[in-house]
This record gives sequence, C-alpha cells and structure tokens, in this order.
Amino acid sequence: QVQLVESGGGLVQAGGSLRLSCAASGTIFSINAMGWYRQAPGKQRELVAAITSGGSTNYADSVKGRFTISRDNAKNTVYLQMNSLKPEDTAVYYCNADLVAGLLGSALDAWGQGTLVTVSS
Repeated sequence: QVQLVESGGGLVQAGGSLRLSCAASGTIFSINAMGWYRQAPGKQRELVAAITSGGSTNYADSVKGRFTISRDNAKNTVYLQMNSLKPEDTAVYYCNADLVAGLLGSALDAWGQGTLVTVSS
C-alpha cells in the first residue's frame, strides 16, 4: 500500500556534504510526519531529524547546525541535507513516515529500505 524510496547515500570525506531524499507513494490519505533515523554498526537505531506536515522540525543534538530536514508535501517527499559530515555520521539512514493509508484508512508507520552513508576520515 505504501512504499518509501530513499536515495542519495554514498561515500564522502569528512567535512563533505550529502543530500538524502525519500519519496512516499501508494494509497496515502495523509502524512502526519516524516523523518530520518540512522543505525551505525553495533548501535541501536536513533532519530536524526523529523518534520511535521506543518513544517515543525526536531533534530538530534549531534546533528544540530549541520543537518537540515525539509519536505515537499505535494510530492510526499522529505529531504535531509547533511553538511560538515563526520566519521561518526557513518550509518544506514532510514526514512520513516507516520501516515494514514490504504482503503481502510489504517494508521501506518512506514519505513524505507535504508541508504548507506559512509564518511571517511
């Protein structure tokens, strides 16, 4: 019913930048919020940034001032601009959407497949 497709991951040197994109598709009635999580090797998944349909944002302390989340509601797409990347940012980044979808209007917590970001020192 719902698919989240991520793109933009890759290998970058410390201090560089990457821009991640995530597009949601399917039978979607509404999207309450979208966000980005990441999971580094040997660590639990953590919230990186989130944005509501109204534009309110939240960031993890570790990325404040470096990452910017934005969205295009018309395209059901969320972006994550990552600047001044550090080796500690290396992780698989997952797109998440809190939405209502399907013919029955079910509440759904959807996840993308993840995109790998590797930052070399």
